[in-house]
Amino acid sequence: MAEFDFRTIEKNITDIRNRIEQYSGSKLMAVIKNRSNEEVEFAVNECGIDYTGENHAQEYLAHLPSLTGVKTDFIGTLQSNKVKYLVGKINVIESVSTLSAVKEISRLSRKNNITTKIMVEVNTGKEEQKSGVMPEELSEFLDLISQEETIETIGLMTVSPVTDSPVERKKYFSLLRRLRDENKGKFKGFEDHPLLSMGMSDSYMEALEEGSDIIRIGTGLFGPRHYANNT
Repeated sequence: MAEFDFRTIEKNITDIRNRIEQYSGSKLMAVIKNRSNEEVEFAVNECGIDYTGENHAQEYLAHLPSLTGVKTDFIGTLQSNKVKYLVGKINVIESVSTLSAVKEISRLSRKNNITTKIMVEVNTGKEEQKSGVMPEELSEFLDLISQEETIETIGLMTVSPVTDSPVERKKYFSLLRRLRDENKGKFKGFEDHPLLSMGMSDSYMEALEEGSDIIRIGTGLFGPRHYANNT
């Protein structure tokens, strides 16, 4: 079993909190993909992490015992057959980008007599290998979601292309902000300020400068991942 440097995790969390302090209202999400329950429990119980992000539906279920009192969003590629593990259990499904997933979320929400909060993932870099709604198709996609009474769309999410250029990173975050502003009336209950989930370990400062409400940090908090087989 790998040994973890808990003092470094604590220092990383403190350092990032200090850096984002000036951006009032912005939330730090600790991404717990491929993290042990021991790491997660340390971040929650010793460092006060109260907001996490999970990439794998079934790994989320394995992490649940360590997440008492913690809000968790689903941020991984969303397959329709995994929706059943999330509806009614997860805080927000951030990575919605297909109509089939929307229909399944709606069906299961009606079945359980609940409303499910989602964010729409936008492929701001138009990368073929990545999921996400294309920017030019977002308005129509939001219109289709608005017909589902059991879904509440609260904002937009993006995973920007990998680049070493801060200027390039800001370009993609600026695009997401513009798309949010152009479609404000289509976010039920969040028309005044639909949320933006953007920025990761290597790009969160640029994202904050462009108005990110949620930054998703994994490696920047916990260090390199110890990968396991997950679905």
